[in-house]
Amino acid sequence: MQAQLKLIKNPNESNILLYKIARVVYAETCAASLRVVEALTAMIENYARISGRDFLDIISDENIFESINRTSARHEYLTIDAQNRGFKMCLRVVERMLHGNLEDMCCGATKFHRADLMPNWAISRGYIADIDGLLFYL
Repeated sequence: MQAQLKLIKNPNESNILLYKIARVVYAETCAASLRVVEALTAMIENYARISGRDFLDIISDENIFESINRTSARHEYLTIDAQNRGFKMCLRVVERMLHGNLEDMCCGATKFHRADLMPNWAISRGYIADIDGLLFYL
């Protein structure tokens, strides 16, 4: 007799968005500080508001987040253990953002890059905030 397997779905679908955003924030910041996690999360919110794109679309964009690219050294951070202390911090910050309780730590920025990289789009622009090695732009 063959056993029947039953697929159990996550009853709380809202956690899917929370975890996906938090994983990208962790991969990009390695949770170096609360300040940088809050700034990058606020930038995602700013970008969504200004562009009209939804959060899932934004965090899936390789042109915004290097870690999404499978060849990136940061890609492996997307699979961080959910019990990791830094990842838990990212979860709390993203949850605040999703509930409308996150201050804009990046001064309205909608773009960013790490200080050790210089993407073409940033060459002729001045950054508006430098938060723990992430440069933010309007």
